[in-house]
Amino acid sequence: MLTTGMCDRPLVVVLGASGYVGSALAAELARWPVRLRLVARRPGVVPPGGAAETETRTADLTAAGEVALAVADADVVIHLVARLAQGAAWRAAESDPVAERVNVGVMHDVVAALRSGRRAGRPPVVVFAGSVYQVGRPGRVDGSEPDEPVTAYARQKLDAERALKSATVEGVMRGISLRLPTVYGAGPGPRGNGVVQAMVLRALADEPLTVWKGSVVERDLVHVEDVAHAFVSCLAHEDALVGRHWLLGSGRPVTVPHLFGAIAAGVSARTGRPAVPVTAVDPPATATAADFHGTVVDSSAFRAVTGWRPRLSLQEGLDHMVAAYV
Repeated sequence: MLTTGMCDRPLVVVLGASGYVGSALAAELARWPVRLRLVARRPGVVPPGGAAETETRTADLTAAGEVALAVADADVVIHLVARLAQGAAWRAAESDPVAERVNVGVMHDVVAALRSGRRAGRPPVVVFAGSVYQVGRPGRVDGSEPDEPVTAYARQKLDAERALKSATVEGVMRGISLRLPTVYGAGPGPRGNGVVQAMVLRALADEPLTVWKGSVVERDLVHVEDVAHAFVSCLAHEDALVGRHWLLGSGRPVTVPHLFGAIAAGVSARTGRPAVPVTAVDPPATATAADFHGTVVDSSAFRAVTGWRPRLSLQEGLDHMVAAYV
C-alpha cells in the first residue's frame, strides 16, 4: 500500500499540481491505487494510464474558502504551492508583497481547514515542500542545525513549516516537511525556472555561460523526478517521518563552474557544435549573501527511514534535459 493505516484508496490532494515539481509528482502518484485530486491555478493534466482515480480542480488558493474546498475529506495533502513570480522563488519573495500570502498564508489556510473539518480517526498527513536553505548557513547540513535563514523566501518557508509542526503537536494533522535542494531536470510538466534550466537554454542558443568571479561554491542538485519519488517515499513511511523536517539531497555536490562546464559539454555532444565558453563576470548589484552560500546536503537520516536514493546521476539528468529541450 502507498500509505500505512489508511483506507484501500486514500484521497491524496496535491496543491500546486500543475507546477514543475507538481506535474512530476502527479505522474508518479497516478501509478498508485489512490483517489488523486490535483489542484492548481492553471488547468492540470490527468496523467495517462495508471491505477489512480484522478480529478483536476482549478483554483486560486489565496482566495477565501478555496483551500478548504481543495482539502475536504483528504487523507493526504501534499503542499507544493510557492510564489514563483519574477523568476526564482526566493528572489521574488524579497520584493513581492504577494509572496508571503502564498508561501505562508496558504499553509495557515490548510491548518484552519483541517482543524474545522476534523473527523474521527487519524488526522490527515500533510507533506510540505520546504527548502534546505532554511538553515541559512553554508557548508554541510543534515537537518540538526539551528535555522537562521538569510533570505525572505527561506524565512517564509520556515514560518510555514513552523505552522505545520505546531498543528501536528495540536493533533490537527500529521505533518512532514521535506526540505528540497536545487531541483533541476526535464519532467513531464512545465520547465523549471532555475539556473540549470536557464544555462541549458543559453547553451542551446549558442550563447556563453557566465559564472560570477570567485564563485566556486558547491550546489546539491536533485532531479525533479527523483524529488517526486521522495514525496511518494514520505507517504510510504509516514509514521516514522511525522513531526519533523527532513533534508533531501544527492550527497554529490558540484561547483558552479563545473556544472556549467558539464552543461556546455552536454549541449555540444547533442548538437555537434563546439562547446560554448564558460566565462567569469562580476556579480550583479542584486547578488545577495545567499548566492555565495555553498551547500552540501547530508540526507542520510531520510534515506535510513525511507530507502530513497536518487535514481539519476547529474550527468544522466543533464543529458535527458538537453535532449528534451532540443
